[in-house]
Amino acid sequence: MHPTSPRGPAPTDAALLAGLADAALAAGVAIRRIEAQGISHSHKADASPVTEADHAAEAVICDALARLLPGVPVVAEEAMAGGAQVTCGSRFLLVDPLDGTREFISGNGEYTVNIALVEDGAPVLGIVYAPARALLFAGRPGAAFRAIRAPGARADAQDWTPIACRPVPRGPLVVAASRSHGDAATDALIARHAVAERIPAGSALKFGLLAEGKVDLYPRLGTVMEWDSAAGHALVAAAGGSVTRPDGSPLTYGHAESGYKVHGFIAWGAGGPPPTPAAGSIQ
Repeated sequence: MHPTSPRGPAPTDAALLAGLADAALAAGVAIRRIEAQGISHSHKADASPVTEADHAAEAVICDALARLLPGVPVVAEEAMAGGAQVTCGSRFLLVDPLDGTREFISGNGEYTVNIALVEDGAPVLGIVYAPARALLFAGRPGAAFRAIRAPGARADAQDWTPIACRPVPRGPLVVAASRSHGDAATDALIARHAVAERIPAGSALKFGLLAEGKVDLYPRLGTVMEWDSAAGHALVAAAGGSVTRPDGSPLTYGHAESGYKVHGFIAWGAGGPPPTPAAGSIQ
């Protein structure tokens, strides 16, 4: 997957994944420092909130990625909001330095740092890190992990705990849903299935819940950005689940022509959707 470069052999997936985790852990230090000092925010052109922590974390991550994967393009949220132009090519990185800014501002701790490596349109390595919870999720082809790591700690993958999506049941489902970005279309999709429990959560933590087998379904039919979903997509795929467009077609990345927008997705646990959706809804 990683050809030899003029600098010598490229790292293995496992080593590269740990390097991406180190970048996220370093960003966590900057985020938590600003959180402790007191959070103020402004708004971007699209009216979404942004804080000093978003920018500080992105600077830390991009510096780390330049050392880890020199020459690999980086599509990072705040740089793109500032008008950066990036030519992705077949291999590039997607970075959301602080996913769930509304959760960060509210102080509930449900925000994450998301880093994904994309190859030929597919997210192959993914890091989802929740600094306030010292919770790290990591995924590479065929293997997904969970670990407790404080901001600034080393990734040290030797004691990461393997995780996996659970098989999707034929009966009532446990569903993860956005805490801050609900929409009628997503609610209607959920209502087509029997629901044993609906778990609200912020940021990419919902992908983590799916990857570690705590929920069966995470739908999001509203428009998001590629950096919002790519790391979680890689994580869920590594854990044996699936993430597709709402119509079931493959969800791919690197679409600069559409502004890196993702017009909804559906993430399932192992085995995908049940053969026959159950009638009714249990709320």
